[in-house]
Amino acid sequence: MAMHSKQVTRSDFDRLMVPNYAPVDMIPVRGEGSRVWDQQGREYIDLAGGIAVNALGHAHPDLIDALTEQAGKLWHVSNVLTNEPALRLAAKLVDATFADRVFFANSGAEANEAAFKLARRWAHETAGPQKNQIIACTNSFHGRTLFTVSVGGQPKYSQGFGPALEGISHVPYNDIAALEQAISADTCAVVIEPIQGEGGVIPAAQGYLASVRKLCDQHNALLIFDEVQSGMGRTGKLFAYMHSEVEPDILTSAKSLGGGFPISAMLTRDAIAAHFGVGTHGSTYGGNPLGCAVAERVLDIVNTDEVLSGVQHRYRLIADGLMGISADLPVFHSVRGQGLLIGAVLAEQWRGQARQIQEAAQREGLLVLQAGPDVMRLAPSLIIPETDIAEALQRLRKALVSLAG
Repeated sequence: MAMHSKQVTRSDFDRLMVPNYAPVDMIPVRGEGSRVWDQQGREYIDLAGGIAVNALGHAHPDLIDALTEQAGKLWHVSNVLTNEPALRLAAKLVDATFADRVFFANSGAEANEAAFKLARRWAHETAGPQKNQIIACTNSFHGRTLFTVSVGGQPKYSQGFGPALEGISHVPYNDIAALEQAISADTCAVVIEPIQGEGGVIPAAQGYLASVRKLCDQHNALLIFDEVQSGMGRTGKLFAYMHSEVEPDILTSAKSLGGGFPISAMLTRDAIAAHFGVGTHGSTYGGNPLGCAVAERVLDIVNTDEVLSGVQHRYRLIADGLMGISADLPVFHSVRGQGLLIGAVLAEQWRGQARQIQEAAQREGLLVLQAGPDVMRLAPSLIIPETDIAEALQRLRKALVSLAG
């Protein structure tokens, strides 16, 4: 057995790591279901889900089986060869969605990078180089590469990294008139999150996606849905677009796709996929057997009536619980989102305190997230037990009482 070297502590982070993160003051070492334990053996209920990643909680036995079985067979072969797990997963994703074709990568940013490059390539080859305009929404988030952060509509993440990428414009989310003004014959793609995640957990308004689809069709532009956070059962359907009648031309998935293993996918139709010919794009680890074996198992479990209908039921329990707390202690103005991507909007007198709530919750043994300073965000396991939800709500109530002082 490998020897463990000396104990690491939270202060090692400040000494060793690039300071782009400010992690909390405990280090989790073990998880099971919707609970995690830190180095001191203290237990927490996890309503953060690794930011909508741990779709089946921690250490799910089926995922451990899939990973260890594949680990004993084949880890990596490069894309000079294909592999069975990648082909099986691709077949199931195509079966379950609008798509004909799949490209695998390792992160949401990489899936979006592929989507944006494909859209521009498609437009270049079908209409000419002038059709390169990408329209996205303000407050959107699409990743941290230079291209994806430029498409994302939050200047604080894209400024200070040299000249901005050209050919990208932004319109307010849910504002179809603004999109109508911005879109033109030179638009190659419109990029939308069916639920804005980082921007505050804001769902698309009734009819908005259908209107966007119509404008894209009129201007021969591709519609790209970024479902990195909203996909894989998170909303109670396999993908959020399935709640509407609207199908995209390209869809990106990551986060929950691997249930904690890094993997992402870009899904599209035959005619568009044809523009990524041999050599046009690639990813060394994309479609690796380990990630694909785990993601196939996640998909098998999540894409069932039992799990998907359970998501809606759990949403009700959490939303009712939050509003129940708020009846006694008016913390939340409203609860929004869909399924288990939940934004609890802070009431006037609590505005700006999402970070403090996150910290107070942690002191009570509860992990939650924020989506901006005014929204507490929850993205728990899709199969979190009802007893854990009840206990989590009790811990949250205690945290809020302690904050209210």
